[in-house]
Amino acid sequence: MTTVHSPVNGRVVGLPAVPDPVFSQAMVGPGAAVDPARGPQVAVAPIAGRLVKLHPHAYIVVGDDGRGVLTHLGVDTVKLRGAGFELLVVEGDLVTAGQPVVAWHPHAVDEEGYSPVCPVIALDAGPESVSGVVSGPVEAGDPLFDWH
Repeated sequence: MTTVHSPVNGRVVGLPAVPDPVFSQAMVGPGAAVDPARGPQVAVAPIAGRLVKLHPHAYIVVGDDGRGVLTHLGVDTVKLRGAGFELLVVEGDLVTAGQPVVAWHPHAVDEEGYSPVCPVIALDAGPESVSGVVSGPVEAGDPLFDWH
């Protein structure tokens, strides 16, 4: 079992609340979503592993067991072309769960007209693979769900 941690401070809203069908319908995998607090934030690694993909708005960490977790900082935020995001690590780095990855400001994402809701996805997993999704407020690094 892998415990996946919240990458940001905020409130767990669940994937159906993500305003993008790719995430809300779990097309890329099951998981959870967090509506981030609107102050400046540092998004952290949801699991320990290698940072195999790193963009200002999204990143994938793959653990030693081969499981990959995608963290997407907002919806359609790729259109911001990195504005408002600061990378704190380098693609290929080994990271620990809870290690800072990207500094960003969810309120600025809101101001640009995009949703700052953050999907956290267990890649290549079946819907029955995820359980124990927490509800309510979370802090970055808190357990978010279990991947069996």
